[in-house]
Amino acid sequence: MKEIYLAEIAGRLQLKDWQVENCVQLFEDGDSIPFISRYRKEKTGGMDDAQVAEVKHWADLFSEMEKRKETVLKTIDEAGALSDDLRLRIENCVSATELEDIYLPWRPKRRTRATAAKELGLEPLADLMWNLKTRNPELSAKAFVKGSPSLGGKAGAEDVQAALAGARDIIAERLSETAVIRENLRAAYRLRRIEASVTKAGKEKAEADKYRSYFNFSMPLSRIPSHNLLAVLRAEKEGFLSVSIDSDLQKCSNKIYYDFCKEHGYPAEALAEQIKEAVEDSFKRLLDPSISSETIREAKEKADLESIRVFGENLRQLLLDAPVGQKRTMAIDPGFRNGCKIACLDEQGALLHHTVIFPHPPQNDKVKSLAIIQKMLEDYGIQAIAVGNGTASRETEDFLRKVCLPEGCKVWTVSEDGASIYSASEVARKEFPNEDVTVRGAVSIGRRLMDPLAELVKIDPKNLGIGQYQHDVDQNLLKEKLDNTVESCVNAVGVNLNTASSYLLSYVSGIGPALAGNIVAWRTSNGGFKSREELKKVPRLGAKAYEQCAGFLRIRGAANPLDNSAVHPESYGIVDRMAETLGVSTKELVGNAELCAGIKPEDYVNDKAGLPTINDILKELAKPGLDPREKASQFSFADDIHSMDDLKPGMQLPGIITNITNFGAFVDIGLHENGLIHVSNMGARGIDPSRVVKLHQQVQVSVVSVDTERGRIGLRLINPLNPLSPLSPLSPRK
Repeated sequence: MKEIYLAEIAGRLQLKDWQVENCVQLFEDGDSIPFISRYRKEKTGGMDDAQVAEVKHWADLFSEMEKRKETVLKTIDEAGALSDDLRLRIENCVSATELEDIYLPWRPKRRTRATAAKELGLEPLADLMWNLKTRNPELSAKAFVKGSPSLGGKAGAEDVQAALAGARDIIAERLSETAVIRENLRAAYRLRRIEASVTKAGKEKAEADKYRSYFNFSMPLSRIPSHNLLAVLRAEKEGFLSVSIDSDLQKCSNKIYYDFCKEHGYPAEALAEQIKEAVEDSFKRLLDPSISSETIREAKEKADLESIRVFGENLRQLLLDAPVGQKRTMAIDPGFRNGCKIACLDEQGALLHHTVIFPHPPQNDKVKSLAIIQKMLEDYGIQAIAVGNGTASRETEDFLRKVCLPEGCKVWTVSEDGASIYSASEVARKEFPNEDVTVRGAVSIGRRLMDPLAELVKIDPKNLGIGQYQHDVDQNLLKEKLDNTVESCVNAVGVNLNTASSYLLSYVSGIGPALAGNIVAWRTSNGGFKSREELKKVPRLGAKAYEQCAGFLRIRGAANPLDNSAVHPESYGIVDRMAETLGVSTKELVGNAELCAGIKPEDYVNDKAGLPTINDILKELAKPGLDPREKASQFSFADDIHSMDDLKPGMQLPGIITNITNFGAFVDIGLHENGLIHVSNMGARGIDPSRVVKLHQQVQVSVVSVDTERGRIGLRLINPLNPLSPLSPLSPRK
């Protein structure tokens, strides 16, 4: 990659040039983001996975820009206009906007008014005016028009004015294609206000009411929050609002004329009038629509990035939720008329049994339902109960209080978001080809309790009920961010090679869907993996793939305990030397924090493993295979709150954060409707909600407002119930 790009990436991300250069080289060598951030810290200076992902994003962008430059250079060269200076300017360009500005005069375009004027032979007249080679444009125009037969072949006033109009069209287009003028206007527009007004069509539709906060909306573009901008643009797309930049015709026209004069000099009075007219036409007809769209698009790109950042952070917290672990689980998808769907799962999440009970109206078959539940608890040795948080959730929990639960068995509430999407997906059909969607949905609820990460990776993150305006942002950027986030979480936790689904395995560094399928097939045929080394026997899993994935895969009970740790096989020799120096076996060293504390890292540094790698090895040896996720903790909603009618302003309630946006946080207080803690009710003005609360953290809130008609609950944050660490939403009822 060119040095100009490496320097630009380093500047944008506040990294050293050598860090970026090494990182890009590792990408070119086929290394993945998790592998680079975990096992190549010496090369990157300790960059984390988010920084490595950013470098990859910009490296890919600049690779595409380099291809675009080839097209630009070829087109300009074919037009006979490619000078050495212009070539150098293009080759040194690191801004896509600047590149397109340079290319604009030569870019193929549809037929325009300027094109028509050129076809009439008026470009030489425009050149005279553009280069200030005439003091009397009307006199010059006569040489470019055919005389009217009615005037004996002499040019009439209308012919002259038509010629001047054509020349002005050409000048207007040139002005609109002048890079410095466009950039100056962009700078001015970025300081203007964005305005929204109700369209005629919007006024006629009742649905427009959801956007009433934005009727006659006006705010400086530089200060508009991302969620406000995305909401306004969505309303425009749906036809309810008209959005524009509050541009100033006179100021902008004066600036364009000044830029022209600065380049060409000041024209004589008669010519000045023609140039000013062309300037005004260029601004109103060409520049204003173009620069307005560009500026709004630029602002939306920033809003997209912020919205995607929020979504990614929410997703990371959701995927790293505390697992209850491998427990025999009863999963209940609650409902009224259609009953409560129940699935019993073993410790690995395999389906043992499923049925339906009807403890709620209209059937009210409570006695029979109790008997069925009690029998399944005993027959399948149930250790935990997961209840979906949708319709009839609170009623089902109340019903379960009548059940005699086994010792240690707790009832947990689990988010249902995306469960219906999973149950109808191809992944679910492959897992349970003989079961209907209701059974698959219940299984998903139970598995989420056992291991949220392993189950949620099967669902498109956009369907998990988190984030803000995710369907309005750049979908390619969103997918890139979410894929990176899922991959980061999976590899941070590590994957059990002998139990993980092919879908979970596909997110492991260096694997992907095809190899994941091969791994599962080999595992099935050979009774599981006994060592990481056996991965090399998997068809099409070569040396590079093995290097990338081995450190993130765990084999419980392996002969070599390092196979159940994050120590990479390339470093096994280092651990063996440590053990030999201490006079113990590798098995005795692994997991012995006291022995590890006595090792001097610098004694084991070599040309392949520096201090960062040695320190990581020692941390892992002290606590091998440690799951970075928190442990699930207990929680209970207020017992006397069952509907919005039970809420009163000032009432204090416990709740769980279910989503974080830039404008506040949504809270589950045990009702079907989530409440909103607006950012203004979180503390200091201008505070970032993500710095106050975490996804699925337990909090104490007070009720500010209740709007039963619109199903909205306003809340104020009193305090987090446990401010030191985020808690799981999969929290049991006391």
